[in-house]
Amino acid sequence: MAEPSPTASQNQRPPRIDPAALQRHLRQSVGRAAPWLHEEIARRMAERLSLVRRQPARVIDWWSPTSGSTELLKTQYPQARILRYGCDDLPLPEQPGSGTGPRWWQRLTGQSAPSEASATPPTAELLWANMMLHWVDDLPALLPRWHAALEVDGFLMFSCFGPDTLKELRAVYAELGWGPPGSAWIDMHDLGDELVHAGFADPVMDMERLTLTWDSPQALLAELRLLGRNTASARQPGLRGRNWHRKLDEALTRHLAGADGRLHLGFEIVYGHAFRPVTRARMQAQTEISLGAMREMTRQRNPGRTD
Repeated sequence: MAEPSPTASQNQRPPRIDPAALQRHLRQSVGRAAPWLHEEIARRMAERLSLVRRQPARVIDWWSPTSGSTELLKTQYPQARILRYGCDDLPLPEQPGSGTGPRWWQRLTGQSAPSEASATPPTAELLWANMMLHWVDDLPALLPRWHAALEVDGFLMFSCFGPDTLKELRAVYAELGWGPPGSAWIDMHDLGDELVHAGFADPVMDMERLTLTWDSPQALLAELRLLGRNTASARQPGLRGRNWHRKLDEALTRHLAGADGRLHLGFEIVYGHAFRPVTRARMQAQTEISLGAMREMTRQRNPGRTD
């Protein structure tokens, strides 16, 4: 699965993401360059790095094989160690016969035995997660991991699809009587609430809408497959019939063609950033504080201490 198993509360609703469909998409991403759109969003997100006042010595590139960000981060922070992490969570089985050899993402990134493969990532001053959060169906499990992976005052930056992504395509599928063409994405206000709940401070969310165009239905569908196949759990079951592809091409042309003759499709891109504050104990009638938390608070009050 892409992230730890859903919580009991999440089991009360149908999953947003079909794990098997996500597996197929990510398996096909192995060894292939990140989508152009991911690289473009990484470039736009990098324009916000001026907000990070602390020069990071370590940067975690979460889900680096699909983020399209490694070279950009190396250029931005040439002295920093770029840690490729989160790859271990991609729902990709080992190839037959791989045994105890390097895992698929180790082969992909050229790392034979990195510390990033451990269950707990090393801490860093910046955690960067480009265009992957929309694939996660269990934010209460993921965000505390991000919080733990950041140093105090460390910065989180991420981007993902917002709810209005592919709304024109959803209308086409609804007219044809088919299931949704993709999963429902998460509203940025809900993301902000989840960040606060996970212990992040001062989350800031914003979004922009992009319109991409293509000269044919075939080109449009080919690019959408690179961005991710249909992972909606309520997608069309079974076969649609012999002429379904022709019907889809005709419907796309009819509904998405603009005055320029090209097919137009909208994407909502959500950007977010937050930082990890100093741990503060909540005072109650009886308060229990872990030894690690006490040491962290002591170091903040006495920066010269190293114990």
